[in-house]
Amino acid sequence: MKGRSVHGIVLLDKPRGISSNRALQKVRGIFQARKAGHTGSLDPFATGMLPVCLGEASKTAAFMLEAGKRYIATARLGEATTTGDIEGEVIQQTPLPVLDTGGVAQVLQKFTGEIGQVPPMYSALKKDGKRLYELARKGEVVEREARPIRIDDISLLEAAGTRLVFRVTCSKGTYVRVLVEDIAKAAGTVGH
Repeated sequence: MKGRSVHGIVLLDKPRGISSNRALQKVRGIFQARKAGHTGSLDPFATGMLPVCLGEASKTAAFMLEAGKRYIATARLGEATTTGDIEGEVIQQTPLPVLDTGGVAQVLQKFTGEIGQVPPMYSALKKDGKRLYELARKGEVVEREARPIRIDDISLLEAAGTRLVFRVTCSKGTYVRVLVEDIAKAAGTVGH
């Protein structure tokens, strides 16, 4: 077998501009580990904690995948993009409604508890054996069913102009960029 028998968990602060898998491969290479896995994907533009499990510790990755997640999200209201995030092209601009901090907090609270969320086309989920992002890049849109997710807590941190920053504690499988789009829609605008 190629690589060393290395066991443990590396708590990686994933930088912007690299996929979770690429970050995993870099850590694996640094340790020359035979076996490695991560505990969930962050989009390439996202930064944050990405636990990388090496060797026998990779057996715990499934438990961590099931665990709740916490994110701090920055949303831009008034602009929708093709991908629902900063990497997409702007496809719609909508004026912002007049919302004070209290109004924004009320909108956020509508999303707590068990809710259904439609996965984005730009995701790694598969439909008929093809990744959705592959279909999306060809301009195809396929029907996607809402999946159950849970928002345990959502707190407003900042609301200034078109910028909205919030902290969300949620279940696995939550797409924060879709949550941003849904929050913007509930506030009477679009967002990414």
